[in-house]
Amino acid sequence: MPAPTDTTPYDVDAVRADFPILSREVYGRPLVYLDNAATTQKPRCVVEAMVNEYYSVNANVHRGVHFLSQQATELHEQARERVRAFIGARSAAEIVFTRGTTESLNLVATSLGETLLHEGDEVILTVMEHHSDIVPWQMLRERKGIVIKVVPMDDSGALRLDAYERLFTPRTRLVCAAHVSNVLGTVNPVRHMADVAHAHGALFLADGAQSVPHFRVDVGELGCDFLTFSGHKVYGPTGIGVLYGREDLLDRMPPYQGGGEMIAHVTFEKTTYEGLPYKFEAGTPDYVASHALAVALDYVDRLGMDRIAAHERRLTRYAMERLGAIKGMKLYGTTDNKDAVVAFNVGDIHPLDLGTLLDRLGIAIRTGHHCAQPLMQRCGVEGMARASFALYNTRAEVDALAEGIERVRKMF
Repeated sequence: MPAPTDTTPYDVDAVRADFPILSREVYGRPLVYLDNAATTQKPRCVVEAMVNEYYSVNANVHRGVHFLSQQATELHEQARERVRAFIGARSAAEIVFTRGTTESLNLVATSLGETLLHEGDEVILTVMEHHSDIVPWQMLRERKGIVIKVVPMDDSGALRLDAYERLFTPRTRLVCAAHVSNVLGTVNPVRHMADVAHAHGALFLADGAQSVPHFRVDVGELGCDFLTFSGHKVYGPTGIGVLYGREDLLDRMPPYQGGGEMIAHVTFEKTTYEGLPYKFEAGTPDYVASHALAVALDYVDRLGMDRIAAHERRLTRYAMERLGAIKGMKLYGTTDNKDAVVAFNVGDIHPLDLGTLLDRLGIAIRTGHHCAQPLMQRCGVEGMARASFALYNTRAEVDALAEGIERVRKMF
């Protein structure tokens, strides 16, 4: 695929041809896949890269002197460098491979919690955080007695930045915030939030699970100390994720797990640990997935992250207009700075019933609390329906969703 320019029209039909699953049918109807915030589909090049590595390169990395091991190790470390370049980190030592955003957040909570956080110290979260950025801090609170504070939001789904600034005290050590809400689609002003945190002597962690797949993310421009994201949400395989951390911070943090790969020398009396980033990567890594993630990042770079972002923003605006015209529709997250997610309820229809009936029409959405129960409580509901978009979705699919909702609504 030739590299597009800023003036090249976005050819969504050509993009869709790279994703074989999009041509299948569900219940005899064309698949309309609108569950991308949960996981994205994979382009052919990513799947082929995994197959090729298993068939021709497969060997454990870092530990072998034979050819296959050396070749697999080279692909794995090239993937680390690819991730570094993709998010603008200064050094490959700042890129830790994990199983996904959830493990990355648990790693920070566990390791940083051992060195930085003590009884009475404060961590600031936002009301729209995913459970993976709530529960690890609650577990740390149970172990060490830290204090958790929460940034509220207004009815449009925008964070209350005035309230955010009032939460800081001399005991505030860390702020964790979703870059983009997985429910509301709100794009939070993380650069401003990071600057405020740093002005109070606190660190800032950005959850990039819903931003890295959708628009260009540069850790230097964000000013964050940590960034997390998952491979399976950026068209890569499941089971691979990334923790970016400033090198000086990671160097001070103790290992998260023990085992092979993360050690320099072991005796029964004492173990010394490997340097960065390996001291956080105990055991055999998913070296096939890391290579496939690099291929996925190459794929979106060829399409152009700015062009992807523009396409998805257009779809999101169209969906808000199209769905907003439906009788009984309640849309959640109505800020102007919104990306790739539309959450809604329709009249008295339970979101599970809505999702089930749409599924029979071939339309895949997500329903429930979306691993954000505190946000559901703030909105006064138990659950929502959610349509989320990716680089291969179309206006025709938004129309199919709207028509499907209208059809279901008339049944109640």
